[in-house]
Amino acid sequence: MPVRIDGEEYFTNSEVSEELGVSRQTLWRWREKGRIPTGLRYRTRQVLFTKAEVEVIRQFANHLEPIELGSGGVKQLGLFRAGSK
Repeated sequence: MPVRIDGEEYFTNSEVSEELGVSRQTLWRWREKGRIPTGLRYRTRQVLFTKAEVEVIRQFANHLEPIELGSGGVKQLGLFRAGSK
């Protein structure tokens, strides 16, 4: 259940991780690497995120990117294709 402070809704680390299906440790790691917003520290030392921050985190958690077939990537894909015939 979101925390309400001055009429604004904030979401806890646990709520965000549960909603997105990632661990709290993963959120912490993403925050440490600057990949997602750091959130705000509440008086209980709990990390809280705004709705806008949760949306940014959701977009990062669900992003798709192409596979780069650099050095050796093509050979590795060949190994998987060979077994599927």
